Amino acid sequence: MAGMGGRLIEIKVLWNQVEDRTVYPFNIPAIASIETLDLDWPVMFLVGENGSGKSTLLEAIAVGAGLNPEGGSRNLQFSTNATHSPLHAHLQLSYHGRHKRAFFLRAESFYNLATTYAEVFRISPPVPDLAEIHAQSHGESFLHAIARHSGSQGLYLLDEPESALSVRGQLALLRHMHDGVNKGSQFLVSTHSPILLAFPEARIYQMTDEGPVSKKYRETDQYQLTRDFLQDPDQFFRYLFDKS
Repeated sequence: MAGMGGRLIEIKVLWNQVEDRTVYPFNIPAIASIETLDLDWPVMFLVGENGSGKSTLLEAIAVGAGLNPEGGSRNLQFSTNATHSPLHAHLQLSYHGRHKRAFFLRAESFYNLATTYAEVFRISPPVPDLAEIHAQSHGESFLHAIARHSGSQGLYLLDEPESALSVRGQLALLRHMHDGVNKGSQFLVSTHSPILLAFPEARIYQMTDEGPVSKKYRETDQYQLTRDFLQDPDQFFRYLFDKS
């Protein structure tokens, strides 16, 4: 169900409309356990292992909000490889108030998004910095897209943005998110990055077999494993490289 509005405050899975709960993505344990999920917070993170359903859920929320599954705004609709799941058709999104814009950015399909922008701005009156987006590095153009689109109040969904960013780039992203929140924006981010997860007072949901579970920053695997590795990498290497 496409939704228009201000802050996204809740999603609900309409299980009575799902014909078969044993097929993907409805059989992903973290998703199968969701009835409603509270999202009424300026910055939220979805974390979990690969295959836990965090990107699948984020993508479904984006499509449910009227955004293109490969990224972009509501006004930019294109498709190079339609692989998104049907979950969005079974989500009900609830909002409070109205926002003027929304934007979805995912690292894995950013090249396709950048190419589409370049083609659009070669045809219509150009916006030079977007028309030449491929002249920048992946990380530079990714950050540029975030900076350009998060400059006003809106809903911004980012799927594993750290895949495109250096450590400095992730710190720059935190600054863009901070500026956006101060202007009334809302961010929902799927990530593995302990740097991004450190955003002050963010809400973190860890995708588990029991559903999304609220975690404090220092309770997350991403923080604990990174901390332990940096404190004593040799201990990890002895375990990982042990041939006995």
